[in-house]
Amino acid sequence: MQSKLQELTDKLYSEGVQKANQEAELIIDKARQEAEKIVNEAKQKADKQLEEADKQAAETQRNVEAEIKLASQQAIATLRQKIGNSLTVSVVEPTLKEVFTDKKYIQGLISKVVEGWSKTGNFDMNIVLPEADKAEMDKMVKSSFASEINKGLSFEFDATIKSGFKVGPKDGSYKISFTEADFGNFFKSFLRPKTNQLLFEE
Repeated sequence: MQSKLQELTDKLYSEGVQKANQEAELIIDKARQEAEKIVNEAKQKADKQLEEADKQAAETQRNVEAEIKLASQQAIATLRQKIGNSLTVSVVEPTLKEVFTDKKYIQGLISKVVEGWSKTGNFDMNIVLPEADKAEMDKMVKSSFASEINKGLSFEFDATIKSGFKVGPKDGSYKISFTEADFGNFFKSFLRPKTNQLLFEE
């Protein structure tokens, strides 16, 4: 009886241990699977973040390179414009300064304008001269254009005109400008693209 009881006890113990071992193995195996799943998910997440970081870095690099390229192109264009402007100014301004300080040349130019205007028999004409040259030009006007002044030609002086003159009808409806500044702007706008083309032809 005692031996059978011991045998039964041993059998129950053995079955319990075996069952406990099986359950432990199942728990361990499940835990291992869960751990592998967590590791795999973490690796996938890390790979995805790394891929996204690589994309962002590549995009940032492209943007920086594009900005650098644009800035360099703008700097080159600005430098070209400054060089072209400097050369154009150095050619145009001294020549115009020389021409427009020559009072005899200006007088001849005014004579041509008056002659052309009066060919129609119309002397409804006003010529505006620089205020700074009033003393000198007033004498010239009165001596050179006395007959035209008697027929209706008029002159006035304006401090805003530095050199040259403006001409138009007396009612001021329009004016044709023959000033140094106007000729300077005209020649600069004409010469600047030509200068740039000669300097920077690719």
